[in-house]
This record gives sequence, structure tokens and C-alpha cells, in this order.
Amino acid sequence: MKDYYPKRIVCLTEETTEMLYLLGEEERIVGISIFTKRPERALKEKPKVSAFTDAKLEKIKALKPDLVIGFSDIQADIAKDLIKEGITVWVNNHRSVTGILSMMIQLGALVGKEQKAFEIVEEINKNIKKIQEETKTWKRKPTVYFEEWYEPMISGIGWVSEIIHLAGGEDIFPELGKESLAKNRIIANPERVIQANPDIILASWCGKKFKKDQMISRDNWDQITAIKENQVFEIPSETILQPGPASLMVALPELFEIFREWGKK
Repeated sequence: MKDYYPKRIVCLTEETTEMLYLLGEEERIVGISIFTKRPERALKEKPKVSAFTDAKLEKIKALKPDLVIGFSDIQADIAKDLIKEGITVWVNNHRSVTGILSMMIQLGALVGKEQKAFEIVEEINKNIKKIQEETKTWKRKPTVYFEEWYEPMISGIGWVSEIIHLAGGEDIFPELGKESLAKNRIIANPERVIQANPDIILASWCGKKFKKDQMISRDNWDQITAIKENQVFEIPSETILQPGPASLMVALPELFEIFREWGKK
């Protein structure tokens, strides 16, 4: 049977690269983002053709892709330039756990592996259900502050807030998680975190190494329960800030284990 699916795919962000590898369809990938870390071998096997806000247009054209996959409105200009060159582009713009799962199914369908994608998603849903069965027995769930950037302070995006909830925590700024743009999640006054007094602090400085000392030395932050009890954790950006498989298959269980330990105290 003739293969009508895209055979030369460029992934401008990491999550679709990882998903194609999980589907066993990595041979279709001809270009990836320089920020790709999952799977580790992808960075060795595939040409790097983009960052997040810019891409090497000529290099992408030379690869003769029949599909380029991007993410978010931030990559709109890249998509526009590629479309003007006659290249087919699919840009996702999801910001929720449901959106992540939908993207995974849709990508599976695009390469003829919809059933395999459904199996992966079903396994994720089973794990979520298992976690929820345990967390609903907890007498109290920890309050959590997630920091996506440090200066200015930016709280977690939508799927991060949801994952905190699924893992058994309570995001102290759930209303900010509904904001898709980082500028709308800026916490201008650090006193807001002190007043919320989270039990746990999670940090993932969007690809930059987290410096705990820099955080806990903020004025009066030594009053926060999470800092007093040494409940401050770095979560790798390539898992929690990736709107794809890793956020649900790696970051979610990791957060659950952190919260579970807190519950044993």
C-alpha cells in the first residue's frame, strides 16, 4: 500500500520529535530544534535547524520537508515565511493537558500510527487515574508555587498548573495559569508569594539553570514555609515545560512523588 503520509518532517520544537520517536516513526524526521533533549539520541541523529523564536529558513528548504511542525503563536512568523515558500506547516497552540493529549493523537494520525498514539495516551490516562486514586485519600494537599522565570518572576503556564493539580498539589496562582502569554503571568510583587506561603516551591527557569540561593535570598522569603522546610525543587524544563509526552510521562510522576513525600511528614 502506498505511503501517503509525510515522509520528511521538520519539528521546530521538542515535543513532536519525542512523540514521533515514541511512535517508532523517527525516520520521517529530517530536522529538529537545537533545544531538543528528548530523546537524547535525536540531537545526534538529526540536523538542527531552529531555535524557538527563529529558524534557518534556507537550511529547512534544503531538507525538502513535506511537513513542518511548530508550536505557539510565537512561531507564527516562522510559519508564515515557510508557507510563502510553499511548505506545508502545522502549528499547534495548545495550553492544556487535554490539548497535549489531542496533539499526540493528531500527530499519530498524521503518520499512520493513530492506534499506537491512542495506546500511549491511554497509558497516560491510566497513570493519571492511579495517581488521583491515591491523592484523594490525602488529608491535606500541599500548596505549590511554580516559577517559570526569575526576573521578572513568572508563574506556570496552563498545563503546568493542571499537572500540579493532577499530581495532588494546589497551585497558589491558578488564575495566572489560564494566561497563555508569559507577560500576563508576571508576578510583579514578590510579596504575593510570601502571603500565599506555599508548602512547596517548584522552579524551572525555562532552560536556564536554577539557582536556589538566588531565589531564597529574596527579601523576606525566608518566612515562606517551603523555604523554611527545604521544600524547594528544580524540575527540568525539558519535561515540565514541554507541552508533549514528557510533561505527562515524566514530570507528572515526579511531582506526584514530591507531593507524596510531603504528605508523609
